[in-house]
Formats: sequence, structure tokens, C-alpha cells
Amino acid sequence: MTQPLRWGILSTAKIGVQKVIPAIQKSKLGQVTAISSRKADQARTMANQLGIEKAYSSYDELIADPEIDAIYNPLPNHLHVEWTLKALHAGKHVLCEKPIGLNKTEALNLVREASKFPTLKVMEAFMYRFHPQWIKTSELIQSGAIGKVKTIHSFFSYFNIDPNNIRNKTNVGGGALMDIGCYCISFPRFIFGEEPLSVVGVMESDPIMGIDRMSSGILQFADGKTSTFTCSTQLVPFQRTNIVGTEGQIIVDIPVNAPTTEKTKITIIRGGDSQEIYFDPVDQYSLQADAFAMSIISGQAIPTPLSDAIGNMAVIDAIRESSQKKCWIELK
Repeated sequence: MTQPLRWGILSTAKIGVQKVIPAIQKSKLGQVTAISSRKADQARTMANQLGIEKAYSSYDELIADPEIDAIYNPLPNHLHVEWTLKALHAGKHVLCEKPIGLNKTEALNLVREASKFPTLKVMEAFMYRFHPQWIKTSELIQSGAIGKVKTIHSFFSYFNIDPNNIRNKTNVGGGALMDIGCYCISFPRFIFGEEPLSVVGVMESDPIMGIDRMSSGILQFADGKTSTFTCSTQLVPFQRTNIVGTEGQIIVDIPVNAPTTEKTKITIIRGGDSQEIYFDPVDQYSLQADAFAMSIISGQAIPTPLSDAIGNMAVIDAIRESSQKKCWIELK
């Protein structure tokens, strides 16, 4: 490729129009060529507001456009696999929002089908992994800065009781565990670089909407390592991750929604001393888009393979099963 990666956006979802599209537009290796919506006027309005050349009134029209190289899929969770596969069959690379599907079975089906298109890339959009604060955190841990990491604690919450919001609808894959718990599960798998052996979880449901409004879990890894988390869609907004080792700990203040207009920081605490490391403002969505584009341009492997998506979905499934059966679930 000698030109920027040309992106098409499936839907006018909030995360797309507010976060990802502006990020791609200011990325080094990509440009947004088209956007689609099932409502033609909405697609055209968003295209005009965001300076996008083409607006389509259906997803099928967009993925059929020969001038689009890659698709960004921020559709509701129950449509992730379906439209990612349709995009692959249309010859497009796909960056799909997390979680990759509704369950591990869906994720495995996606992997099987994607293997039929060896020249096309598919990646789950865990953008936090591209932020310098997480890259530095990983480097510090690998260098032994806090000794041997033994446990990771994460909390992520916001407050949303709108029954019309897709995050509060069970039939489209809503709920706290799917929307933000997936991050809390991804963190330790990223830092430890391995899959948990077993998990236990508790999920509390909204009595009217049916979605889990608060979920907690414990992940048990090899050599006695653990990770715990709580996520909620009906608590005061807050997020933090503590990574604790034998010689110290690292605190990531804003592990997911790192701001693009102000510095972020991590704190290292060792032997009673505290050191704060600051990072200049960056757009982690731009960094993600460029990393994905570079893998396409270079022909190299994507930064986060689909096997990672399967691993995350396996834990989500096990947390659900554990909450229902009220017991530990071993992962196979």
C-alpha cells in the first residue's frame, strides 16, 4: 500500500463518532472514507459533521465499496461476529469493538471463518494496550521493578439506568461484564501473559432490565497468582488498577478511558517510596488504528491475535457459569 488505509465505519454508534472516527482522522496511516447507518439522513448528517466523503444507508453498501480497505465495527455486541464475517467475505480487514462476540462459541466460529481469508486481518479493539502508560507498566514488570507480580486488582464503573441504552438490553449482549468487565479480565491476561486456570464470579442483576448491573470475579493463574475485579453500570464512575508484586506495586490511575487532553500517570510504590511517572497526552484510539494499519501495510501479524479474544470470551463465559452454579469453574 502506498496510500493511507481507507476506513469504512459501520453505524453511527457513539463510540465511533465521538472517539474512534476523530482518532482515525488524525492518525498517521489512515483516513475515514465512508460511514453507514440504517437511516440515510443520519449517515449523511454524521458524514457532514465529521468531514467524511461518503455516506451509506446500509451496512451492505458500505462493505461492498471497493475503495474501502478496512472496516471498523462498533455495532451492538450481538452483531459483532455477523458483520465482521460479512466484511471479511467482502474482502475487508476488520477492527471489531470488544467484546468480540457474545460468547466463546461465537468467537471460535469467527476464528474458523477468518482462517479462510489468510490475507485479511481481524483484531479486537482493546485500545488500552497501545497507550504508553500500559506499555511502560508492562516494561517495568518485565524488568522486575516490583519483584514478582502476584495479584492484580481492578475496578471499573459508571452510572447508566437508561432502559433504551444498548448497554442495558440483555438481547444485544448488554450488561456490566460484557461492556467493561471485559477490560478487567483483559488486564491480568495482558500483564501475566497467560490464561487463568479457574475463575469464580458473582453477578447481580437489575430487577427490571435484567442485565448484570454489578459483577465481581476472581481469576486464579499458575503459581498462585490471582486477579480480582468488580465492574458496575450503576455505581459512581470510577476506574483503577493495582498491580502488586513481592517488592512493590504499580497503580494505573485511569486504565481504560485515558484522557487525550491531559497527562496521565502511573505510580510505583517500593519500600515506602512513591514515584509518579507522567505521560504526555495521546489518543490511544489513534495509536490503535496506526498499529492495525501498519500490520496490514507491512503484512505482519496484528498486535493482538484472535486467540486473545477467544481467551477473554472464555473467562466471561466462565464468570457467568460460576455465578449461576455458585462454584469455581475450571478453564480448559
